[in-house]
Amino acid sequence: MSDAEAVAALSSLRGIGAWTAEMILLFCMERPDVFSFDDLAIQRGLCMVYHHRKIDRRLFEKYRRRFSPFCSVASLYLWAVAGGAVER
Repeated sequence: MSDAEAVAALSSLRGIGAWTAEMILLFCMERPDVFSFDDLAIQRGLCMVYHHRKIDRRLFEKYRRRFSPFCSVASLYLWAVAGGAVER
């Protein structure tokens, strides 16, 4: 299954939304190209690294294309940045 198909299949289960499905793809299925717009830490990391005030869908897709096919690695680094691994 593609990532989109897997997210759709998992999201059809009761209690699992898109973000949860994407985290299952990232951590359980170890998919290499997962980049979740609904993850606030990723958005915060992008804002901190690239000095944006807010990340909209269009800007997020720009970064998705830039990081692809290694969005999962970018997600891990952006979580670290948002969590305080580097100073502002």
